[in-house]
Amino acid sequence: MKRTVLLLLAVNAAPALAEDTRQLDAHEHGVGALNIAIDGTTVAMEFHAPGADIVGFEYAAESEADRAAVDAAVATLARPLDLFVLPAAAACSVTQASAELESEQAHDDHDHDAHKDHDDHAEHSGHEDHAEHSDHTEHAEEAGHSEFHAEYTLTCADPTALTEISFAYFDTFENARELEVQVIAGSGAQAFEVERDAPTLGLRSLF
Repeated sequence: MKRTVLLLLAVNAAPALAEDTRQLDAHEHGVGALNIAIDGTTVAMEFHAPGADIVGFEYAAESEADRAAVDAAVATLARPLDLFVLPAAAACSVTQASAELESEQAHDDHDHDAHKDHDDHAEHSGHEDHAEHSDHTEHAEEAGHSEFHAEYTLTCADPTALTEISFAYFDTFENARELEVQVIAGSGAQAFEVERDAPTLGLRSLF
């Protein structure tokens, strides 16, 4: 079963989890999200985290140092078993891994054009909507937010041995404080909050 299908099943099968778990749309620094779906010997993961959590900034990388930091982070995020450590008894291996830095710039540019059309209309009519202008300014200040996104597919010879996850992720990325984790397996679905000071998640209740 394809990874994307698994993750869709996870969301559709457990709508309550979405209500109980804060959405990353709020873009809360220090807080990332990890969705996990287990189907037979296949484990699919999807990860999101604000750019500030991973590289310490969210503006577009301009200097060589910034670009090097992003490249290094993408390479690190492409090695899931170094970040999300699974029991050796499960005998998991990575069959697919991808990571990238996503920017909100395209979305912001679209909204900027819409605001510009409004401003042009306001100038033509001789009236400027100060409230809209204020909203536009506030939106512009929020522009440039970025987030790292990664997707993984693992094969585990003994999925029943997936009794816990150790989050070396927090040791790797010092700005990360918390991960909101949603897990779905054949026995059901659960939502968890994993914090830096307690970086191990027990999953025995799912098996």
